[in-house]
Amino acid sequence: MFGKRSPDGATKTEVRPPSPNAPTPQQSEAPNPSPQPSQQKPAAASVSSSPTDVDASPSGAAPPKKERQPTPSDRTVNDSSEEYYQTKAAIFSALIDTIDLGQLAQLDTETAREEIRDIVQEIISIKNVVLSISEQETILQDICNDVLGFGPLEPLLARDDIADVMVNGAGQTYIEVDGKIQLTNIRFRDNAQLMNICQRIVSQVGRRVDESSPICDARLLDGSRVNVIAPPLAIDGPTLTIRKFKKDKLTMKDLTSFGSISPEGATVLGIIGGSRCNVLISGGTGSGKTTLLNTMTAFIEEDERVITCEDAAELQLQQPHVVRLETRPPNLEGAGEITMRELVRNCLRMRPERIIVGEVRGPEAFDLLQAMNTGHDGSMGTLHANTPREALARLESMITMGGFNLPSRTIREMICGSLDIVIQAARLRDGSRRITHVTEVLGMEGDVIITQDLLLYDITGEDQSGKIVGRHRSTGIARPAFWDRARYYGLDEKLSAALDAAAVE
Repeated sequence: MFGKRSPDGATKTEVRPPSPNAPTPQQSEAPNPSPQPSQQKPAAASVSSSPTDVDASPSGAAPPKKERQPTPSDRTVNDSSEEYYQTKAAIFSALIDTIDLGQLAQLDTETAREEIRDIVQEIISIKNVVLSISEQETILQDICNDVLGFGPLEPLLARDDIADVMVNGAGQTYIEVDGKIQLTNIRFRDNAQLMNICQRIVSQVGRRVDESSPICDARLLDGSRVNVIAPPLAIDGPTLTIRKFKKDKLTMKDLTSFGSISPEGATVLGIIGGSRCNVLISGGTGSGKTTLLNTMTAFIEEDERVITCEDAAELQLQQPHVVRLETRPPNLEGAGEITMRELVRNCLRMRPERIIVGEVRGPEAFDLLQAMNTGHDGSMGTLHANTPREALARLESMITMGGFNLPSRTIREMICGSLDIVIQAARLRDGSRRITHVTEVLGMEGDVIITQDLLLYDITGEDQSGKIVGRHRSTGIARPAFWDRARYYGLDEKLSAALDAAAVE
């Protein structure tokens, strides 16, 4: 398929042995394309990826306790010498001169990987490149990632313990593991290759990033959030940030095992979700708001129609009747933009039972509050704020900035009439994430919104490893304001038992 066809009809790659005076790949800095098929394809300029470096593990990581052969799915990036990169560049260049990219694009991913691996193995054999089995497997995997995937990012995206990937130009990549940021020794060949990978990522969801549109929000196919900011705005090269989601959707039981919420608190949150309270999840960047929102949606009944509105679709609802909507940026002419507010307003015409807004950050707050107050009980959203009271103040300011000419008291009355619960998530100094407040919105007293805390997280100290130690406790409220709603759904006794258990020292 990719080379010259032999007389018997078999497809093979025709190669020409290197000249006796030609330098070996280890001695030459420039790629030495040895294989020269009879019909050479000018594909090197159009290929969407370039030679990349092998994967790097976080600096300072402890060596494994047991020596075993790493597999492509779980290995991290290996420290490799400059000689390795030169060898890989030579093999990659020879591969690009050999294959027909047009025919390769017609194959499914697995078949294309097998074709590439076969040709690379033949090139290694013809070039007499001396590699160990593990080095050869690493090169095979990396070149497949360069051609078909996201290059050196592939191993990081495959690791389920990484929460964030932060690429600061071609030579610097950080990851977040267990709440701590670590420098890896991943690097890209140059900024052009990194920009190429960024364009490949955003093009999968119909978006673009270039000099005329240097900022882009997108997502991976698994829902992971992606942000790209390119030159000239990013001075040191393209900056790529990926907020990864675990392959297995977290449940409230998982949050309990992590210590994010106590078992009694998890029961209270489940009752809040099951009794169709209107919920606002507040927290800072990286505090776990979207993860918590995902877990709260698990308590939605399967016969309910749910509509989600997001800038980049990342929610992972498991209910069968879910409609997912996503905003759209303007096109090259600056037209065609669909904002979050337009999506939320359109939701009201789609007969939803619950509306879930991935992140409230503008005038759509007004439309979401209206939806909560007009028969769409159980709607939810997230918002950036440091405390529940700050979250309510931010809601008011976003409505005011949206151009609504309403008195402050009217906006606050709308907030009180719409919202039932504010759940505060926080990322603590040790990197752990905790639910610190479960707060009810009670009503107005004069011009002030009255709230009461049901559950609080008290920090009691830290252990020998520096991890924060604390406990979730009830504030002693025996009958919260949503008691009648819980009783309507038959959850009042369960709620009472959970609050009593949380109050026990």
